[in-house]
Amino acid sequence: MEKPIVLYTDHQINRTLCYSFAVGAGLLMCHVDNFSDYSKTIATYGYLRGTGEAIQKSKNFYYMDHGYFNQSSRIFEKNKTKIIDLDGYFRVVHNDFWHDGSGSQPDDRLKKLKLKFKDINKNGEYIILSDPTDDAKKFYNLYEWSNKTINEIKKYTDRPIILHNRSSKTPLSHLLKKAWAFVSDHSSAGFKAMLEGVPAYFTNNTLSNIGQIKNIEKREINYLVFNNLAYEQWNIEEIKSGDCWGHLSKKFL
Repeated sequence: MEKPIVLYTDHQINRTLCYSFAVGAGLLMCHVDNFSDYSKTIATYGYLRGTGEAIQKSKNFYYMDHGYFNQSSRIFEKNKTKIIDLDGYFRVVHNDFWHDGSGSQPDDRLKKLKLKFKDINKNGEYIILSDPTDDAKKFYNLYEWSNKTINEIKKYTDRPIILHNRSSKTPLSHLLKKAWAFVSDHSSAGFKAMLEGVPAYFTNNTLSNIGQIKNIEKREINYLVFNNLAYEQWNIEEIKSGDCWGHLSKKFL
């Protein structure tokens, strides 16, 4: 497969990530508004401001977004994400938006993250259902997701379900203290839940490899997934130095 052309927007985070990726891999850059040859492989950050449409038209792409663990400092305002500092990790995925957690990677990168794993929560009472953001509903066509997922959950358990989103008054950290499980389509908060000892289950086809709703009463966490995902996320320095591209090129070029 050919090297990608990096598509950037006027958004500061997108420009920074795309520039770092292009430098690290020695790639050409093009503003998304000026790009039209979708026979070419592309790389970009996020799915807003035209990048999502470019991805949907492309046969081959590399997608960048926030990592699974130790993400950059950020806050949520009016259902929007505001990045405080690019001090965290970003996932880079080939022809998908997430990794499925499969593989047999060693634990060296995971250890560097110094994550603290809690035992599975023995006081679980209810299920947290993570409602997608408005942007995610639009891009991934998840408008009816919450109702459909509630019906799916009820096939396997009669536990109470609490709907949670970025506008909820009760912080997720508080809810996790007595949660039986965390269910979302693709929320990275699912990995935070697992760190807190709350099993996470995903409806997204790729992430369902990590946890499926039909197993919600089994309460299992496959910690080997963490080893594999730690090998699929990178900080700015690793992206700009070429370490990230070196990993990707061995797999896909």
